[in-house]
Amino acid sequence: MELSRVNYTYGSKIEAITGFSRMVKVGPFVYLAGTTSIQPDGTVYGIDNPYEQARYILEKLMLLLQDAGSKKEEVIRVKVFTTNMAYAPEIAKAFSELLYDVKPILTMIGIQMLNRPTQLVEIELDAMIGSCI
Repeated sequence: MELSRVNYTYGSKIEAITGFSRMVKVGPFVYLAGTTSIQPDGTVYGIDNPYEQARYILEKLMLLLQDAGSKKEEVIRVKVFTTNMAYAPEIAKAFSELLYDVKPILTMIGIQMLNRPTQLVEIELDAMIGSCI
């Protein structure tokens, strides 16, 4: 079976410097890179608020899925990285508000730090087009 590949980039400086894609679609599979709450103007959304950061990131990821012809109902796996596992309930609340009915796999991992001290959450996800429940 031959699967076509499409790389999606969105013009961020780090994409150009490192040569990575924000999203890659291979056949029906859609993979979104780790995403933080950086806004288009370069500032961090939701400083000191893990719920606001997680909600912002998840909403951003749902919009990106549309570019690949996918939607939230097709999300299979979500990986959350947080600088403090004490934030887990607030992050889980944002996750549940958007994805409770979909019930994708969720892994939450505590890490030491992200790019900026004000970034508390990074999220990546995988989806498969045509996998709606």
